[in-house]
Amino acid sequence: MSRNSSRDRVKTTGPAGKLAGHGVSGPSQRQLRVAEEIRRALADIFARVEFRDPELVDARITVTEVRISPDLKHATVFVARLGRSDIEALLPALKRVSSFLRSRLSHMVRLRGVPDLHFQPDTALDYAMHVDDLLRDPAVARDLKDD
Repeated sequence: MSRNSSRDRVKTTGPAGKLAGHGVSGPSQRQLRVAEEIRRALADIFARVEFRDPELVDARITVTEVRISPDLKHATVFVARLGRSDIEALLPALKRVSSFLRSRLSHMVRLRGVPDLHFQPDTALDYAMHVDDLLRDPAVARDLKDD
């Protein structure tokens, strides 16, 4: 019996037909775990810490998502303000306090190095509300009833 018989071969494809674990687009499990841990720690920092920056003193900031680079050196933090859509005005202030946030993160998250933080406004809720308004439009509702 030859060594290359079909039953002796190791399955190298995953459910999508690609090489299992290789060439898959999207974050790895480690990236997802680290990003979620950073998100939780930042949410805790924003909830408990009063910032010295005058623009951030009374700002209630929510961290909705964190995406981290494959080398774990850069983290994109998506932020929003509850009930308000003026988060873009706070992005320069968040950039100013990013070194403070990184130092706080270094005490809360067990990583070899804390990633650089890059802040982006989270517009997903605004987009969802816009889609909801469109679906409630009488003309769209009429078109959906015809099906």
